[in-house]
Amino acid sequence: MDFLGLKKRGQGLRSWIRVDAATGNSQMIEVDKFTMMRRCDLPARDLRLLDPLFVYPSTILGREKAIVVNLEQIRCIITADEVFLLNSLDSYVLQYAVELQRRLATHSGDVFAGGSTSPDYLPFEFRALEVALEAACTFLDAQAAELEMEAYPLLDELTSKISTLNLERVRRLKSRLVALTRRVQKVRDEIEQLMDDDGDMAEMYLTEKKRRMEASFYGDQSVLGYTSAGAGVSISAPVSPVSSPPGSRKLEKTLSLSRSRHESMKSSDSTTEHVEELEMLLEAYFVVIDSTLNKLTSLKEYIDDTEDFINIQLDNVRNQLIQFELLLTTATFVVAIFGVVAGIFGMNFAVPLFDKPGAFEWVLIITGRGESILSFNLLCTSTL
Repeated sequence: MDFLGLKKRGQGLRSWIRVDAATGNSQMIEVDKFTMMRRCDLPARDLRLLDPLFVYPSTILGREKAIVVNLEQIRCIITADEVFLLNSLDSYVLQYAVELQRRLATHSGDVFAGGSTSPDYLPFEFRALEVALEAACTFLDAQAAELEMEAYPLLDELTSKISTLNLERVRRLKSRLVALTRRVQKVRDEIEQLMDDDGDMAEMYLTEKKRRMEASFYGDQSVLGYTSAGAGVSISAPVSPVSSPPGSRKLEKTLSLSRSRHESMKSSDSTTEHVEELEMLLEAYFVVIDSTLNKLTSLKEYIDDTEDFINIQLDNVRNQLIQFELLLTTATFVVAIFGVVAGIFGMNFAVPLFDKPGAFEWVLIITGRGESILSFNLLCTSTL
């Protein structure tokens, strides 16, 4: 194996589709792994989930500045300002980029026309995540529907005609069903895990975190400016301790504590509200993927019922063969006894019974009746 070639491929440039949140424009860029790690503030293990050289189950990870999404064909990094979609020739990847651009353009048009956002407005990262969930759920549901259309006629044909070809086709169909069910189950579990953890959902609100960081940065800058201005005043004209009595200092401290407490309560209320908003979004697609899983579960139960029906038919045929074999064995035993009697009468030694004219006929009659009774008892015992 060419390990050096794999290493170079892992560290080389990769093609990405970048979708801007402000304009909705998309462009093709080529970025190496380390540049993407620094740009999105992600560890290497998160980017490894998006590597097409590896096969990982569906995953949605919320990080400090990005959301890592690996849902079937959709492998992307969502930030507060842009989306980096791993370039691929798959139609679902191109549909994701086109659909995201369309929704961004629609939202921008509504804002410019109405001048205000709707109450159910979603930030950019949630809209990008929604399109990814929709693409993954649509893809899995389409595969489930295709499998259903192929499975039910094949199973009906198998119940009417059991053949090696039909059994092989059902075996392949069941293998595909198990693999698809595992993928759908993983997407469902990932969404359910996010819904059960408020901390993970709060971590995914990137726009809010960015706004708070900017507000904190500008607040620190203003505090630094005020401090420097106050220092200049104190150097030129020192303030007398009498001018700032202890009561005023206590009042300022109380006001600052109340302001910080109010801001923290407001921040927690905002986080809870946005968590509920994201939870409703995830719940909608949880219902969709759960419906797909129910379809696959019903199909698996139908396959199991068909297998049970075929096993019953095969058991019935097997029982008939066993009964026929027992009948042949009984007939062979009867014929063998007649052969023994005929062999005894054909021996060359003197027996007084041989001299009687009707002795041979009576021996045959008695032997035949005895064998009939014995055969009847054996057949009755086998049927029971």
